[in-house]
Parts: sequence; C-alpha cells; structure tokens
Amino acid sequence: MQQSGVLETVKLLELAVEEGFPIFPGKYVVLKTEEIMQLIDRIYASIPIEIKEARDFLDRIEQVKMAAQQEAEKMIADAQMEADRKLSEADFIKAVEREGIRIRNQVQEECEELKRKALEEADNIRSQASEDAMKTKEGAELYVEQVLTNLETDLTRLKQIVKNGQIFLEQSRKESGSASSLYPGQDMKKKIPDYVMK
Repeated sequence: MQQSGVLETVKLLELAVEEGFPIFPGKYVVLKTEEIMQLIDRIYASIPIEIKEARDFLDRIEQVKMAAQQEAEKMIADAQMEADRKLSEADFIKAVEREGIRIRNQVQEECEELKRKALEEADNIRSQASEDAMKTKEGAELYVEQVLTNLETDLTRLKQIVKNGQIFLEQSRKESGSASSLYPGQDMKKKIPDYVMK
C-alpha cells in the first residue's frame, strides 16, 4: 500500500514538473514551490517503515563505523606516541651511554697525561739529582784533593823542619865538644843557625 502511494506521488510530481511554465525549453521550468513541497512530504510519508528502519540502521552502522574509526585512530595515535616515547627513551639512554663512554675516555686520557707528566717530572728530578750528586761528588773530590795537597805540602815542610832540626842538633853536638874547650862560657844560642823553612 505504501509503495503504491509512493509511486502515485512520484507520478504526480512528474505531472507537476510537466505542467510547469518553461523558461528555456528542455532546461529550466518554473514550478509551484508549495505544491512540490507537499508532494515531497507525501513521498516521505509514503516510504515504508522497513525502509526507514533500514535507513536508521544504516545510520547507526555509519555512526558505529565512525566511532570505531575514531577509536582505531586514537589507538594508532597512542601506539605511535608510545613508540615515539620509547624511541626517545632509547635515544636518551644511548646518548647517556655515549656521554658516559666519552667522559670515561676523557678521564683515561687525562690520567694517562698526568701519568706521563709525573713520569717525565720524576725523570727530570732524577736526572737533576744525579747531576747535582755528580757535581757534589766532583766538588768533594776536588776539596779532598786540595786538602790532601795542602797536607802533603805541610808534611813536606814539617819533614824539612824536622830534618833541619836533626842537622842542627848534630852540628851542635859536634861543635859543643870543641867549642867548650876553646870558648868557655860562650852563649851557644847565638850560634844556632836558622834552618827552619818558612
């Protein structure tokens, strides 16, 4: 019944279009707006309930599809954000590891440099100490040699003094035997020659 009503209303709509006032034949026609709207309302009213329900069902399906699509897009966006976050964390961890390796290498290089400088300084100190010790030894040897030379000179002088004294005593003994008889009471001290070397 409703389907036949729809068809009748569509025929009436066609008839209204045909009865319209043509402006350009085959292109534009002047129609009665009120009459056309009434016919359209009758078409809507004549649509079977099943079609309306099917249309509502299709609308609900479309809404469900849109909601599911939005949910899927949200899940994809969340997954992308989580992936980006994890990737960012991984990049951060890698950056921290790289920085740690860089700092460790820098510390090792600085320690090696300090060790090198310390060894170099120790070598310099050892070389300087050896040089100072050598100079001190040479100075001590020169001093000892000078002291021994002076001692030798002094001993030679003392030996000569002793020898001169012995000669003087010998001569004094020889002269005292004859002089005592020839020159009694003569002062022997005036006759002592000066044999001491100065």
